[in-house]
Amino acid sequence: MPPKTKEKGRKAGAQKKKKNSRAGKSQWRQVGPLLLHVLSGRDPSLALRRDEARRAKASEELLKQRLQVLEAELKEARSEEKAMYAEMSRQRQAIQQELETRSKHLEEEVRGLQEQLEMCQKEAKAAREEAEQALRERDQTLTQLRARLADVEAKYEEIFHGSLDQLLAKLRAVKPHWDGAALRLHTRHEEQLRQFGLNPLDL
Repeated sequence: MPPKTKEKGRKAGAQKKKKNSRAGKSQWRQVGPLLLHVLSGRDPSLALRRDEARRAKASEELLKQRLQVLEAELKEARSEEKAMYAEMSRQRQAIQQELETRSKHLEEEVRGLQEQLEMCQKEAKAAREEAEQALRERDQTLTQLRARLADVEAKYEEIFHGSLDQLLAKLRAVKPHWDGAALRLHTRHEEQLRQFGLNPLDL
């Protein structure tokens, strides 16, 4: 039994191979000429595809080159932007430091001026109070002096009138005696002139 089965299998396989061989030859007769035509390069669609592929390849190369240029420009722009940002940052820091220094200087200057102003105001207030005090003292002194002067004038006037009254009284008292003495002196002078031969009326 087993050997018969093997023999039947071999016969079936040989028949199958013969059928496949005949089918392959039939397909080659149909496809072969077309394949040879395509491989020979005489197919227009294949040439068109090749041109399109070359153009696509060229476009791809151009795009790659353009992309490289753009990447280089972008890198340069970023580098310039970074340098510009660094410079702007440096300038901003420098300006900020300068402003801070200037602000501190102005604050110190304002503080100094405020202190000077306060000192000047205190000195002016003290000088004003001193001047007002001096004016009050002067007015008081002038008032006292005027009062004393008026008192002294009144006393001097009283003394003057009293002394004048006393002097007039004394003059009135001694006038008769002076009149007699003057008359006697005048008479004696006339006699002396006549003794010398002179007329008193001619003199």
